[in-house]
Amino acid sequence: MKAAADSDDLTVGIPLLADNGEAVSAHQLRPHNFVSGSTSFFKTCFNGVNALSGVGILSVPYALSSGGWLSLILFFLIAGCTYYTSLLIKRCMDLDTNIQTYPDIGERAFGSNGRRIVSVTMNVELYLVATGFVILEGDNLQNLFPAVGGDFITGKQAFVLIIGLIVLPTVWLDNMAILSYISATGVVASFLLIASILWSAVFDGIGFHEQGTLFQSSGIPTAISLYAFCYCAHPVFPTMYTSMRNQKQFSKVLLVCFLVCTMSYAVMAVLGYLMFGSEVQSQVTLNLPTNRVSSKVAIYTTLVNPLAKYALMVSPIVKALERRFLVGRSRRWGILIRTALVASTVFVALVVPFFGYLMSLVGAFLSVTASVILPCLCYMKISGIYVRIGSELMVLCGIVVVGGVVLVVGTYTALLEILNHLIPS
Repeated sequence: MKAAADSDDLTVGIPLLADNGEAVSAHQLRPHNFVSGSTSFFKTCFNGVNALSGVGILSVPYALSSGGWLSLILFFLIAGCTYYTSLLIKRCMDLDTNIQTYPDIGERAFGSNGRRIVSVTMNVELYLVATGFVILEGDNLQNLFPAVGGDFITGKQAFVLIIGLIVLPTVWLDNMAILSYISATGVVASFLLIASILWSAVFDGIGFHEQGTLFQSSGIPTAISLYAFCYCAHPVFPTMYTSMRNQKQFSKVLLVCFLVCTMSYAVMAVLGYLMFGSEVQSQVTLNLPTNRVSSKVAIYTTLVNPLAKYALMVSPIVKALERRFLVGRSRRWGILIRTALVASTVFVALVVPFFGYLMSLVGAFLSVTASVILPCLCYMKISGIYVRIGSELMVLCGIVVVGGVVLVVGTYTALLEILNHLIPS
């Protein structure tokens, strides 16, 4: 198999024998010793927590208000399911040590068509998530400075353009170890955001006066879609894995990341729902009064998080574009490609400035596909587990079927909400 950096047209080897000639089972996995990177355990944890946390933490109160208190059960089920599928990605990479990226997994499982499906899914997902970051920044800055704007450009549009200029230098960075320092600020921002929201409720008079509803069946598709969006970082995991110095510890990295992020999401969901009830917006910071110091801290903290993780989320897209277009070209072309990528996300954010609707669609259609369905299908094919009936195969098939239902129902609901917003009745 050619190195991923050399060509997109890859041929796949099947290293299923150990040194002693015995077959390697799905649980006798070999690390990528010959492609180990330089990123430490703790820096990889920062990268992982930063990739999983962020804008999702702003929308979980709205998701909880959509589905009611009992939808928290679905949230924890989605967290457990996506953690399991992240381990499946690691297993796929260990079964074939030539795998270095998420599209490599698709090709190893289903050939060139598998690579195309995975590439399109992950890149569109990451692209729209990055676009959501820019929209979020514009929303919150406009909330802080409503007087900004003029006859030719609104305040939100001006802030979107400014954010594009700020994130651009971070996308020019190549080294994942350097990105981890930027990621660290996003990790701190997530916890500071929770603390600021809690302070607003306890000490600034907002309080926890809303009881909420136990269950709302009509809002379950939206709730599940936004919960799934919280765990949409799977396409980044192979990049993190290959950049890690000691790849045997990657399972521990995943466990730490999912535990930390799941608890922070749950705390924020409960806090936001108790504070604002059914009136909570798709970004909980938009409910906060801007004349309170704690509210300003929460909003400014919200602004830091997307800035910190934008470059990490678009890094797989950058690598794919450069592999295709930079053969034999100078570094200046790489800068041009990265600049064009950032400019395009800014353009989409200006044209389609609907954060809640966009993230619900991403969660239902793309996150479920990339983070739930594809890891299961690829692992079944690569490991050969699909040829023998067993408990793990039944679990995998069950996850795929349920994921398919969520994909169809959630996508339909999200598109209907978007159309209703664009074409009022």
